[in-house]
Amino acid sequence: MTEVSSLTGRLLVATPALADPNFDRAVVLLLDHDEEGSLGVVLNRPTPVGVGDILEGWADLAGEPGVVFQGGPVSLDSALGVAVIPGEASGERAPLGWRRVHGAIGLVDLEAPPELLASAVGSLRIFAGYAGWGPGQLEDELVDGAWYVVESEPGDVSSPWPERLWREVLRRQRNELAMVATYPDDPSLN
Repeated sequence: MTEVSSLTGRLLVATPALADPNFDRAVVLLLDHDEEGSLGVVLNRPTPVGVGDILEGWADLAGEPGVVFQGGPVSLDSALGVAVIPGEASGERAPLGWRRVHGAIGLVDLEAPPELLASAVGSLRIFAGYAGWGPGQLEDELVDGAWYVVESEPGDVSSPWPERLWREVLRRQRNELAMVATYPDDPSLN
């Protein structure tokens, strides 16, 4: 088996050619990527459900908008917490209840008392469900041109305007991807 280069911590940005409606203009943060498969959360799919409606103790730590995000089409009845801990990129000791994914971005143990993380969390987002790929599935989609792979920034996790994230992530690229940000929602209307 060929070794898979890990994309953990990077963003998958849906290309305009991606036909799956679950991922139309999606920006996915990869939380895990290895030879066994991949797991990520869609950063730009807010729901109307408030964090306090399902995880009351975590509501005060959730960034704006304070809603649950649809992390992907898999296990919509489960919740994942992703938090940015300022200063964590330097490798300091991680706070209890938080596991580093990449740099200052990590997963939150939602079973832990929120007070454990309250003083450390810079931003928190709660996701219902996730996006998952089996072994080699994501690599096949990359070869097919379904995704652009770009570097993540801690602010991507907590963007207060998630509906703008697809264009913003593409626009900040220093190559031809910046032009893709101008791609119309419906090219047939051009």
